[in-house]
Amino acid sequence: MQFKNPELLYALFLLLIPVLIHLFQLRKFQKESFTNVAFLKKVTLQTRKSSQIKKWLVLCLRMLLLAAIIFAFAQPYISKNKTFNAKTETVIYLDNSYSMQAKGDKGELLKRAVNDIIENVGETETLSIITNNDAFRNTTIKAITNDLLSLNYSSNQLSYDAALLKSKKYFTKNENTIKNLLFISDFQQKNQNLNLNDNLDINLNLVQLQPVNTTNVSVDSLYISKQNASNLELTAVIKNNGNTIENLPVSLFNNQNLLTKSAVTITDKATAVFTLPNNQIINGQVSIDDTNLQFDNTLYFNINRSTKLNVLTVNQTNDSFLKRIYTAPEFNYTSTTFNTLNYSDISKQNLIVLNELEQIPGALNTALKSFTNNGGIVVVIPPATTIDLASYNTILNNFGLSKISSSNTTEKKLTTINYSHPIFNSVFEKKVSNFQYPKVNSFYAQNVTTSPLLQYEDGKPFLSENNGLYFFTAALNTKNSNFTNINLVVPTFYNISQQSLKRSNLYYTIGKENKFDVVTNLQQDAVLTLQKGEHKIIPQQQYFNNKVTITTNETPELAGIYTIKNKTEILENVSYNYSRDESVLNYQKFSNNDNVTVSNSISQTFNNIKSDNNINALWKWFVIFALLLLITEMLILKYFK
Repeated sequence: MQFKNPELLYALFLLLIPVLIHLFQLRKFQKESFTNVAFLKKVTLQTRKSSQIKKWLVLCLRMLLLAAIIFAFAQPYISKNKTFNAKTETVIYLDNSYSMQAKGDKGELLKRAVNDIIENVGETETLSIITNNDAFRNTTIKAITNDLLSLNYSSNQLSYDAALLKSKKYFTKNENTIKNLLFISDFQQKNQNLNLNDNLDINLNLVQLQPVNTTNVSVDSLYISKQNASNLELTAVIKNNGNTIENLPVSLFNNQNLLTKSAVTITDKATAVFTLPNNQIINGQVSIDDTNLQFDNTLYFNINRSTKLNVLTVNQTNDSFLKRIYTAPEFNYTSTTFNTLNYSDISKQNLIVLNELEQIPGALNTALKSFTNNGGIVVVIPPATTIDLASYNTILNNFGLSKISSSNTTEKKLTTINYSHPIFNSVFEKKVSNFQYPKVNSFYAQNVTTSPLLQYEDGKPFLSENNGLYFFTAALNTKNSNFTNINLVVPTFYNISQQSLKRSNLYYTIGKENKFDVVTNLQQDAVLTLQKGEHKIIPQQQYFNNKVTITTNETPELAGIYTIKNKTEILENVSYNYSRDESVLNYQKFSNNDNVTVSNSISQTFNNIKSDNNINALWKWFVIFALLLLITEMLILKYFK
């Protein structure tokens, strides 16, 4: 119980007045003489007992009467909130991620949530509403009804803690206001669940909306499983979160035209394999039919015309192993000697290999630095014997690598592979334990400054990289090493070449950092755009001599196939898909505690908040109690003898 006017409670000290009156008998008794003393004593005893009881009853009634009057004027009330007549702040976080597309008992969860908010919030009540990609601060439902009804699903899914932190920023810093946060979501189980430990300053109300059916089938991923000169094999991975499905149709389209159809029986995961002609431009999509979530029923992908990589090798030794790796039609391979090198050809390349040059002149060093600054990749293989260490150390220093010392003729085995490096992270399914270790007969000792790609048995680098320069510390000719005779040489040099021109993947995931190169020559101040129908965006981009590196993250927001344009010229296409993290309909479980209430009904939650803010005034009951006490006292004074 709380009081509107608690200072009036000091008047309770007035209760001392009737106590003093009853304790001190101010009235004097008059003596009378009686002839029968025995009878007089008997009457006196009876009168004193009844008078004593009556006196204490009246005393208690008067004290209770005075106390009731004082309490009535102090205006007592009962409320769940500690602050009387305090201002209320309401913030609503509405999860509009794609998992809210699932259907509840009243339709899609997001649409149901929007309707419940509109129905339960007064039109003129001030509140703030936050979604994953939008916010409405200090507004009214009347002002944003149309925005809420047209609210779209967002691929930009905030983590629960990030959404909670963002929501709390919309409250004022006034400590005397009642802060109510409604957190409306389906609360999927994710890598990082909602942390409820630090919300002592707000009333957190979790509204967990869940679908009536948690089964879902999705097109999870797509990859090229096989490829030869004439055909390629596409494998689509289908995932199921529910009961086994027999003969689920899986369709493959190109430019909205059906190419082929397959059927799979799926329990947890299945694959559908499609064979397509190679070197054909495809703007494709793999689709299934599923009635629950719709966003993951289609996966868009692209196969563009292959862009050839320009590779230049500058040789002072045999380059036959490089010719076997960099073959047509994927590569334009050019081989030249050091004496016939045309410096003007350097800027036209994607990859340059210095194959056992005895010396690297300063002019070539400068040209290669400029080349890498424009996105090119350089591979340096030193000779086994005759070498100008000073020129080699100069180029290593320019690229931030440690200097090398004179040749060491001790035999070394190559034993360590950096599996996490981009060159090797997709080469091996697991770490190799029975690896056929290559060896070198001589090498140049180098300290470790960056994380090496390949290392000798003593931890010294065999292949290191920094700022676009890949450096081998030993000659690779067959007299000095058997490295070119083992399987590792092909993925090493092939994947190094891929770093020089990052071709677009089959597809990208919205919300992740995606980076790829587009081969084109831009005019000054020109930019590339991504276009899909009426949607047009200008992505982050960096221009080099003969290519543009495009980086995307949260944009585009819509899944589909986008055309990359240089003004009106169509360069190629790129596909974006929504993250499949929302496809698994597993949910967190919560329980009520002191600062958090959990419900599955938005209407009930609003009713609870209104109930918490209601004040139950008690002063009328104290007035009634005072009147009853007064009547009781009058009856006692009149009838109690």
